Amino acid sequence: MSGMRDLIAELPEQLRWSANLAPPDMPFADEALVIGMGGSGVAGDVAAAFAESQGRRVAVHKSYGVPAWAVATRPLIIAVSHSGNTEETVSGVKASITDGLPVGSMSTGGALAEMAAQYGIPHVEIPAGPQPRAAIGYLSGAVLRLLESSGVIGATATGLFEAADVVESLLDGEAQKAAEDIAAQLEGRIAVIYGGTGIAATAAGRWKTQINENGKAPAYWSVLPELDHNELVGWTAFPELGRDSVGVVFLSDRGDHPRVVRRAGLTRELMQGVAIAGAVASRGEGALARLFSLIVVGDLVSVAVAEHAGIDPVPVETIEELKRRLAE
Repeated sequence: MSGMRDLIAELPEQLRWSANLAPPDMPFADEALVIGMGGSGVAGDVAAAFAESQGRRVAVHKSYGVPAWAVATRPLIIAVSHSGNTEETVSGVKASITDGLPVGSMSTGGALAEMAAQYGIPHVEIPAGPQPRAAIGYLSGAVLRLLESSGVIGATATGLFEAADVVESLLDGEAQKAAEDIAAQLEGRIAVIYGGTGIAATAAGRWKTQINENGKAPAYWSVLPELDHNELVGWTAFPELGRDSVGVVFLSDRGDHPRVVRRAGLTRELMQGVAIAGAVASRGEGALARLFSLIVVGDLVSVAVAEHAGIDPVPVETIEELKRRLAE
């Protein structure tokens, strides 16, 4: 088992850790903005999808500072950085402090922990160890518990426990085979991941970034129904590309709109000649279980893609080189 496979196997325990977390007291809020980048920022995507399933609103900001609308509407700011030193996220906390916005944060340490201590910001210390992208259970769960503490969303512990059980079951069985089958179809191809809005779309974005970071391969994702208004016709002019160089994976969730389900089937039929690498449906009852059931298969696919290419999925040397150059 590779190092990254070991880290993926920790996901159920991470989710249970989050379910058992006693979050700090948070100021009451009607809505929230999660700021974070990369493997940390995906925690905001998870929170946004879960909030939507409850009819609540959580926005996500993946850049420097905070958006101008946040200064005007004053949502609760949740800052997520595994290291605590992500420069975009640190700049967002600094801007929030300057503008007097309510803030909560989480990290393994670093500048975020220091600012939390200095300014009295509620802070959750995440267990150190895994790569940020392999700490999704810690990071997403901690964000959810902070949002629950503030009243932005409802109770999350039951959903996190169910997600842990579903992921554990999948890791013990069919997820491994499904991932290997899809990775085999993707070998030598650019992955394109399609999902419906909401849970399947959030999972599609995670699949894309995991194939990038673990597989060291280009990958892209799009969302139904929007892609039916543009991307669908984009497979027409160069049929050899879709046949020889691309593999499309469809993700679905039982919460998908009925018309999205219909569109997905018709879209697949109309993509004549385009290589379809596979389809994955969510498992579980609650929104978190269904979301993480899709995420864990994508994580396994990304590692299998790396293994098929003879690449170690753990290092991200190009990103580290970029950080070194930015620091010069």
